[in-house]
Amino acid sequence: MPDEPSAAGGAAPRLRRRTILEGGIFAAALVATASLVALVRTQGYDVPEARAKTLVAVAPWQLVLLEHAARRITASDRPGDASIPTSDAVDVAGFVDAYVAKMPAPLRRDLLRFMGYVEHVAPLGIAALSRFTRLSARDQDRVLASLEASDSELLRGGFAGLKAVVFMGYYRDARTWRILGYEGPLVGRPAAGWER
Repeated sequence: MPDEPSAAGGAAPRLRRRTILEGGIFAAALVATASLVALVRTQGYDVPEARAKTLVAVAPWQLVLLEHAARRITASDRPGDASIPTSDAVDVAGFVDAYVAKMPAPLRRDLLRFMGYVEHVAPLGIAALSRFTRLSARDQDRVLASLEASDSELLRGGFAGLKAVVFMGYYRDARTWRILGYEGPLVGRPAAGWER
């Protein structure tokens, strides 16, 4: 079959079967490699089985990421002050899991994708080849600071969203209110106050 003329007057290039087959094999290999990398990158997270069974919106690896990110985002300015509850004591990650389950699907999808970015890609911004959850606290702070100060509005927005849900999870607990000098709502306040 002769080549048909193109709009420019020359013969239109034809794709050969071999080229299409080679392209298909390359695409299949690329998808298989990406799937294998994704599988490997989401393994090795230590989440107790009982806890993993209670998750409603996040995967176990995302729960671990939330725990690490919340520790850094809510880190006390007064380390060692036992009167300031940790994000683990307040179970910020558990709150975020339940909150994310109630979010509209597009927002939930975006937040979960951003969590994947924080865990697997954002550390490259500080020249770290490890997952976020395997970095030192100092390097985790550097990764989060780089997201907060990014030139990309998308990354800054993603960080702002993550920070917002972490703060909602942390400051919902009455034990954290005194850090801000907040005595809690007046309506329904117990005589002894809100602190537990």
